[in-house]
Amino acid sequence: MKTTPRLHLDTELAQGLEIALPREQAHYLTGVLRLQPGDAVSVFNGRDGEWLAHLAEASKKGASLRCERPVSAVRPPPDIDYCFAPLKHARLDYVVQKATELGARRLRPVMTGRTIAERVNLDRMKANVVEAAEQCNLVFVPEVLEPVKLPKLLESWEQDRALVYCDETAAAANPLGALQRLKLPAAVLVGPEGGFTEEERRHLSSLSFVTAISLGPRIMRADTAAIAALTLLQASLGDWGAR
Repeated sequence: MKTTPRLHLDTELAQGLEIALPREQAHYLTGVLRLQPGDAVSVFNGRDGEWLAHLAEASKKGASLRCERPVSAVRPPPDIDYCFAPLKHARLDYVVQKATELGARRLRPVMTGRTIAERVNLDRMKANVVEAAEQCNLVFVPEVLEPVKLPKLLESWEQDRALVYCDETAAAANPLGALQRLKLPAAVLVGPEGGFTEEERRHLSSLSFVTAISLGPRIMRADTAAIAALTLLQASLGDWGAR
């Protein structure tokens, strides 16, 4: 059975609209997948739902799609933000893709005292988010926000949004018990490989909207901790049917 390819398009989608594709996407459909005019393509932009389209034109000069009909509405995930100390290179790519798959609505890079990565390539993050959404049949694309320092993040925090942070020194042995007392909207904060500094822990523990959880008896790498933490939040507060 032939699988219909999916593309994220950064443009309006509407019935009968013909869309000229950027060079990379045109090459992917016609040069890599060998699609011919009339072949079906699923397209979405994160705003107008998913649409069935067909390849309208394919030539050496480029390619275009014609939108036919909507097939699915936008499906935003539960209002859970993923806040994280950026990692380097491939590990950052990995964690961004997994956070998208696990249903994070927003991705917020947070610079902490022990963050190793000095810069964040937001364009690369957005590309990884789009790729994960295309591959996992998401009809939504998480927002990628500008990096922010931890003190500024906490100072401007929405007071009605619960913030869960992963702390290997947290007293609670069962993280699910702590999470079940919370409600959406929520966010999870995962620190760098070296963990949070003592000053950062004191600051976090002084805030009424913050809940510290342990991820068990083993120390995890930051990318593993991200997956574990988002899994716990989806199971307790999100759309995995735990409630």
